[in-house]
Amino acid sequence: MKISNIACLFLALSFILLAPFAGLPLQTILLHLAAGTAALVICFGLFMLNAMGGGDAKLIAATAIWTGFSFSLGQYLLISAIAGGILTLCILLMRKFINRDKIKNIAFLYRLSDPAKGIPYGIALAIAGLWVFPLLSITDKF
Repeated sequence: MKISNIACLFLALSFILLAPFAGLPLQTILLHLAAGTAALVICFGLFMLNAMGGGDAKLIAATAIWTGFSFSLGQYLLISAIAGGILTLCILLMRKFINRDKIKNIAFLYRLSDPAKGIPYGIALAIAGLWVFPLLSITDKF
């Protein structure tokens, strides 16, 4: 349940490198970076309160760079919340009804079934990112 720093850096740096080729003016690029910074500050605060994982905070911030302060950011957050709720419900049901001894050979499910582990929210963030990415105005340029 780790989100790689390299993946988040790649996501953020790819926007910085591609935005000028998409014809975005410097002011717009800076606004996108401000959205990522705002998301990082808010999510870091949630991380400090143990309400969010550090990797999740970095991934949301890197994605917010791509959306900027737009409707797409709201869509991303809403879809990640819905997907995260469904994911959480499924994992909690699995933990309640599945006998862990019967899934020892399926490492991924065995880890997910451990009640001492958290919920891998990065899955929900990835689903939301993939859902919103084709809708971003910058993707129209490529």
